[in-house]
Amino acid sequence: MNPMTVGLGALIVAYGCYTAYARVKAPQQFHKLEAMKKFWGEGAGVAIHFVAYTVVPIVVGIAMIIAGVNGLSLVDVMKA
Repeated sequence: MNPMTVGLGALIVAYGCYTAYARVKAPQQFHKLEAMKKFWGEGAGVAIHFVAYTVVPIVVGIAMIIAGVNGLSLVDVMKA
């Protein structure tokens, strides 16, 4: 197990979960979301923001946790 990779993965998952929580409780704090809505439209802007700031961090974080538990270091993960 590589604790640095697991820890960083956990932080990234926590960030993704925080953005999911904040999207429901305080959506006004996402200034980039408003810019994305203006540029791409209401639906596409929200979807792109959701994927970029919630889904991707959670998926990458989970992948890093799995890699770290399997003994890979962050450097090994970035080479793959």
